Amino acid sequence: MESTQAIQARREDIVKQIQGMRFVRGTVNEQFLAVRHKGKKEPVRRGPYFLFSRHEGGRTVGHRLTTPDEVTQARQDVAQYKIFMALCEEFVGLTERLCELERAHEAVVQSEALKKTPKWRSKLTRK
Repeated sequence: MESTQAIQARREDIVKQIQGMRFVRGTVNEQFLAVRHKGKKEPVRRGPYFLFSRHEGGRTVGHRLTTPDEVTQARQDVAQYKIFMALCEEFVGLTERLCELERAHEAVVQSEALKKTPKWRSKLTRK
């Protein structure tokens, strides 16, 4: 069974990790284009061209990544976002577990307090 101190320590570790993160929401996609050449029946497939896209305000927005460094950086930033989301999910789970443990502890304390109440006092007050 986990202790509340261990859960709290892990939550603090997650917050520290999140504070140092830099990320972007979105995806890096490869785009191929079919280009027709003069004198040829079939189009020639060109690419890949890399495109960064994400949803903003109900619309998909994006821009072309033109250099290999931009592609590498965008992929790293998107990967960091996925790690961020996983840490957020873990944080939520730990917080829920911490609340459950605290409520269970409070219930035990209250039931122990009721058990320690002497029964003979209630008979004396009736007389």
